Amino acid sequence: MLPPEEIPALSRGAVDLAGHRRTDDAWLDKTWADPGTRVLVLEGGDPASYGWQALLARQSRALVAGGAGERPRLVFASPGEAPEGERFLLGVDERDGTAYFAVLSAAENPFPRVPGAAPASLREVGALLDDRDAGLFTHAVALANWNATHRFCPSCGGPTEPSAAGHVRVCVREGRENFPRLDPAVIMLVHREADGVEECLLGHNPRWPEHRYSVLAGFVEPGESLERAVVREVAEEVGIAVEEPRYLASQPWPFPRSLMLGFLARATGPARRTDAEEISEVRWLSRPALRAAAESGEVLLPGPVSIARGLIEHWYGGPLPGGF
Repeated sequence: MLPPEEIPALSRGAVDLAGHRRTDDAWLDKTWADPGTRVLVLEGGDPASYGWQALLARQSRALVAGGAGERPRLVFASPGEAPEGERFLLGVDERDGTAYFAVLSAAENPFPRVPGAAPASLREVGALLDDRDAGLFTHAVALANWNATHRFCPSCGGPTEPSAAGHVRVCVREGRENFPRLDPAVIMLVHREADGVEECLLGHNPRWPEHRYSVLAGFVEPGESLERAVVREVAEEVGIAVEEPRYLASQPWPFPRSLMLGFLARATGPARRTDAEEISEVRWLSRPALRAAAESGEVLLPGPVSIARGLIEHWYGGPLPGGF
């Protein structure tokens, strides 16, 4: 397990999710009427006008304030200031009793003009926000993406409507409850000892810009354990056999609905390669070589919002420069 100071950026949080309040309509109505309730507004709009993929990217944006030298912070509205749109309960801060909601705006341009503030995505600012704001933004984006892509029942095709403060969608024909879905994915740093020197493996995806490298990752298949997924994915992507997968940490990755489960895995030799599409180049790097490559720009590492960066720096033993 990672120590507290290495918790992935999007795994942080400081607000009680208040799951027991999601079906308490009287409490929800009273809380929404309270001007002290805080509302995080997310971009929405008409998905038919620019496609689902672009819609998901837009939903990752909220209003963020913070000048030069200041830590970014989310800008919240009161319920009376919030635009029309689907509403999600994010939780309650037990320290001061403040309730937090998100609204997936139905307006094309939902953000008011706030001096020093501008729309920003979770990818851009997730690692820079404090624990409270990072957790709220991640939760809000995950719910918005799931609700936007599950407007029809997977059983009968009938329309669904939100329930439980945005955490359930109910089929209007059958009454079937549909809950948010997650796609589990393993993400792993492969390492070895070669001639007495510890090295880690980084791979380059052919769709990435030149010099961009990261750890390996892939989705867990039906009927597969996490550990077996680690072994299979590494063998498929780079033709290397690994053993002793060791779990370190997890991170929600709501783009649109993944849960990344981070591992270290020790390389033991070659394996039959079955996929030459996802990784076009690999590099084994010792700790000194990794730092030198990162400093020179020869290797562009993942940004701090990703658990991939945390796995690399955990193995390295400290922070590294640069990032994409």
